[in-house]
Amino acid sequence: MTTTGAGAGTGTAPGAAPGTPGGVGPVAAVVVGGPAAGAGAAGTDGQAPVRRSPLLARRGAVAAGGPDAGVAWHYGDPSAEGRALARGGAVADQSHLGVVRVAGPDRLTWLHSITSQDLATLPLHTSTELLVLDPHGHVEHAAGVVDDGEATWLLTETAPALAAWLDRMRFMMRVEVTDETDAFAALGEPVDAEGAPGEPVTWRDPWPRTAAGGTRYGPPDERHPGTDRAWRLVLVPRADLVEEVRRREAAGWTLVGTWATEADRVAAWRPRATREVDHRTIPHELDWLRTAVHLHKGCYRGQETVARVHNLGRPPRRLVALHLDGSGHLLPEAGAVVRTQDGREVGTVTSLARHHELGPVALAVVKRSAPGDEELRVDADGGPVSAGQEVVVPAEGVSADRPAPRGPVARGLGVQPGR
Repeated sequence: MTTTGAGAGTGTAPGAAPGTPGGVGPVAAVVVGGPAAGAGAAGTDGQAPVRRSPLLARRGAVAAGGPDAGVAWHYGDPSAEGRALARGGAVADQSHLGVVRVAGPDRLTWLHSITSQDLATLPLHTSTELLVLDPHGHVEHAAGVVDDGEATWLLTETAPALAAWLDRMRFMMRVEVTDETDAFAALGEPVDAEGAPGEPVTWRDPWPRTAAGGTRYGPPDERHPGTDRAWRLVLVPRADLVEEVRRREAAGWTLVGTWATEADRVAAWRPRATREVDHRTIPHELDWLRTAVHLHKGCYRGQETVARVHNLGRPPRRLVALHLDGSGHLLPEAGAVVRTQDGREVGTVTSLARHHELGPVALAVVKRSAPGDEELRVDADGGPVSAGQEVVVPAEGVSADRPAPRGPVARGLGVQPGR
């Protein structure tokens, strides 16, 4: 793997410590939390430890919280950072993400057999994503996938747990699984291009383009709000993180925080494992069959649930996008209850961001029975906040490629989206 780089506010996040003024500081990231304070120590919940990025020493940096802990929420002007990201001249510190490397001659056929994606013949330097499901089809892990000819690289938010599960599943296969998060860090770039031979390992986000073998519940690709969102992750040696960012800044790029990148993701309806997924989540509820599930690849753990819900429709819950009333001083937080106008609880906010153009936006997972044609309300400390909704997964839960029924079907299952 080549290790050279590719290409040339206000307030404090809830529960986050403000950044410290001054220069860049030490290059090596500091691991905070977990049972031990050493590199590679997993947290007590099985999730990745928090590695504090040296870029948090930048003047004006405000630390992010929650699943983005360890990197900056913003660097002093989140609106300007959002505009820079939209223009395509930005770089984001994503060094809090995990990196798992799978080597060995059986790696692709083995991963193909135990995950949701068709990987048996994955071309070199071609990005996709996979899910690891439990026996009932619930999402346990999600990872971006790219193979460089020597190894398959998995970019994930649950690296310690994913690496441990993969290691348990090796049996007699000729594969080697290692958690490389201490050695490599990810930089986010608004670039719609795969990595090339001789360049660093690069994962290009396939969302929302419906992949071969996948299907969609939401709008066609050309009408999807995420179609124009370019995003990729470039792996660099963790020790070179600061220098790689400086090289991009020297080329005119702006360093942006997760305020901007999360707002961009939410506006694109892009599901994220540590935000939209809970212990009950199945991929259909989040429209994740677009990019992360191959419906015709054969058996794997959880495949029966995937096939059954795809054939019958009506997943128990569905993803919606919310446009929040930003006229008040207080906004809801992730985890806030979503209600109908008459006060009935129908779901939960999973992601919330303030977009530089759209204002306050959110993703929420609601019950299938939640009305799709009326304004909702979201609980907040200052009182309920009105929320206009855009349907991501329709209540009928019928995919675009579901076979036409041979006879009468249950009420509400006869219409297919986009037809």
